[in-house]
Amino acid sequence: MSDASSPSKVSNKNRRQFIKTTGSAVAATALSSTLAACNSDSTTITIPPRFPYGVASGDPLADRVILWTYANVPNSTENVELTWQIASDSNFTTVLSTGKVTATEATGFTVKVDATGLSAGVEYFYRFQGNLNSASPIGRTRTLPASSAASVKFAVFSCSLYSEGYFNAYDAAAQSDAQYAIHVGDYIYEYGGADVKKYGNTDAVRLGRVSFPDNDIVSIADYRTRYALYKSDPSLQALHAKMPWITIWDDHEFANNSYVGGAENHNAATQGDWNARKANASKVYHEWMPIRTPDAANLLKIYRSFDFGSLFSLHMLDTRIEGRDRQYDNFGDADGGVTRYIAGVTPNPATGAIPDASRRMISAEQQAWLQGKLAASTATWQVLGNQDIMGKMWIPYSVAQFFNPANPNPSAGGAAIQTYLGAKATRAAAGTAALSPAQVALLDPSKNPRLPYNLDSWDGYPASREAVLQTVKALNKKLVVLSGDSHNGWFTSLTTFAGDKVGVEFAGTSVTSTGFESAGLGGLGPSLDGSALVPQLGAAAIGRGLGLIDDLNYADTTQRGYLLMTVTAAAVKGEYVYVSTVKSTTYTSVIGRTITVAASGAVTYA
Repeated sequence: MSDASSPSKVSNKNRRQFIKTTGSAVAATALSSTLAACNSDSTTITIPPRFPYGVASGDPLADRVILWTYANVPNSTENVELTWQIASDSNFTTVLSTGKVTATEATGFTVKVDATGLSAGVEYFYRFQGNLNSASPIGRTRTLPASSAASVKFAVFSCSLYSEGYFNAYDAAAQSDAQYAIHVGDYIYEYGGADVKKYGNTDAVRLGRVSFPDNDIVSIADYRTRYALYKSDPSLQALHAKMPWITIWDDHEFANNSYVGGAENHNAATQGDWNARKANASKVYHEWMPIRTPDAANLLKIYRSFDFGSLFSLHMLDTRIEGRDRQYDNFGDADGGVTRYIAGVTPNPATGAIPDASRRMISAEQQAWLQGKLAASTATWQVLGNQDIMGKMWIPYSVAQFFNPANPNPSAGGAAIQTYLGAKATRAAAGTAALSPAQVALLDPSKNPRLPYNLDSWDGYPASREAVLQTVKALNKKLVVLSGDSHNGWFTSLTTFAGDKVGVEFAGTSVTSTGFESAGLGGLGPSLDGSALVPQLGAAAIGRGLGLIDDLNYADTTQRGYLLMTVTAAAVKGEYVYVSTVKSTTYTSVIGRTITVAASGAVTYA
């Protein structure tokens, strides 16, 4: 590109194209001061409204669903009167429900309708109409299934960084037979688009994916502009129009590594009060996402539950904003917070008390809510929609010490990995008696303790995780956790401190955000899950936790995509769908691994 040597010139060109393409008053207000206002008398407007961001539906229940759109008369701040319709057919020959709604500047010209009086497990079509024969695209949605439903299929997404590449995962899912979409966080990212050194910005200019505004988003106008940019993406629009979504936020809808009192990527000196930023982010999230607001008086409270007939209850958690204490690794320690973590989980020798016990991933209120929902549900499966990895991603110290940020030594780490895996392979093939004394010591957690690699996940809040797992165990529920955030694909056993398995976790890779490969660790996957031992042990090495992480049964640390889940009374099946690239809109998709969990607890891999 001829402008590649001039970032400001490229940025201005892309900015003009964005405004031209979307016709967004939100973006235009934030990005240009030259747009003229139309006649202030709304009764004389002769320009039809436009619907540049399509339509969306979400938070379905058995008898209702949220309908969403954005409508604005170009260059105007006047209200836009709309009529919404739901029909049984795409031609709208049989309109089943209709009503009026107004898009106003106060909500960034977004509108939401809670369309009620619908039937369970039925597909519907919907649209919005304005004056002068204007109309939105037609969307397709469906209610939650009736209690007699035999099967439900849904797609799971996380970590959709616009500047990193194209949303091919959304496009692939739109071609699938998924009935619902579940997004477990990082629907947008907060980073500014002007700095090529910002995470994900390296290829943004070349791909025409520069984020707006240029700065990290902080104000209401900033957040609105960023949502407008994301929703201008055709693949995202198409998937929203294809099926209803159920969403939860993670940190990047606010700022990286958020917690109740702050975030790693929030500087009060330059970005103002954290609570004000949280209020701005949550307000705009509720404006631009097809979410049914659980508590209009508290927009930071979004945990909620959905019953998919008698098959499963889906409980969407907020492990990020409403109750999380500050992360151990968010204090700038040279060792990445490991010393703080060890101090937090080491019992007091005199009293046996664990200092970490009072630290929370979710609030006491949300914990009580979850316990009540789990106890009340009679569904076959209990599914948690959750932002962060819940499984124990514990790596043996003999390996972890060489990847310590205070004293990294990857080459020595590679040798340590081979030695540790060799010990596991020997034990798996010939039993404990075949182990050398050195191998026995390596596999003994009391002599070679396991340490978590990510203290921003549930691993950094072990007492809080234990409380959830003990609740599930006490209630004797069949637990499946869906997670995101890590940008990699995982399947883990969920175990208590005592080692009791109480559930499984499917963690999908990202839509676009880079994973371990961006740190030069993409090749670690087979060592982490034990599949590196297939040459010695054959297929018996798959799914047996023979890698560096005992509870990990599958890992993919290089690819982008989504999870395709199928739930029946007999089993939960997860298909890890990967796209060949996010750097081009021409791509292919494949199923990298299929994992099926039977109601009996048996797990099979294909």
